[in-house]
Amino acid sequence: MAASAAFWQTPGVFVRSILAVMLGALSACKATPTTTPAPTGAPNAPVATVEPRAVLDALEADIEAGAASEQDRKRAYERVATAEDDGTAAYAFARAALAGRLAELRGVKAGKLVTEAETYARLSLERDPQYDQGAATRMLGTLYVMAPGRLVEHGDAEDGLSMLEDLVEAQPDDPRNHLRVAEAFIALDDPDPAARFLCFAHAHRDTLRKDDQRLLDTLSETFGGKAGLACE
Repeated sequence: MAASAAFWQTPGVFVRSILAVMLGALSACKATPTTTPAPTGAPNAPVATVEPRAVLDALEADIEAGAASEQDRKRAYERVATAEDDGTAAYAFARAALAGRLAELRGVKAGKLVTEAETYARLSLERDPQYDQGAATRMLGTLYVMAPGRLVEHGDAEDGLSMLEDLVEAQPDDPRNHLRVAEAFIALDDPDPAARFLCFAHAHRDTLRKDDQRLLDTLSETFGGKAGLACE
């Protein structure tokens, strides 16, 4: 299980893999504004308006461009984490995703952030299972497959794979879902079933984000690249 072994042998690699996959499926949507309380120690500071999903999307754009530092990730996370929860799936998903983006740079110190990502992804799913075309399901399914059991409380690898397969069944035209299932099978040392999902993703490569395209290429190397998959 070459791909999976790498996640465990290098501190922080499993976190980067988990969260790059979880976050790769973001698509534009309008977020409901919330308010951020004045920072501690500044009681008279004006209250700023925060749109959690807008904060997340801005950070994602910077990450995609290679222009986001750890401080940028931390600031984005803190802006949403200190904002009032407005009760929407958008807030919960943004909170989960931003915790994840910060966690992927924290390596072995990322445990609490990964747990937070699970908590808020579950909350987003409870509030609106269809939010952003199942983004929270993709996040949780991949998390349960990839994360060490000690960092998650409500699912395991079997649960995660089942969630991802159900998402493919519910939304068969979305290549992001196929990519997540393929990654899960490969990580679980059962690569053969992944081939058809990778082929579907290759057929729709142009609709994927650049980081998902890189993941697709990496996973395809299990079969000797796209040519080795012998896609029809």
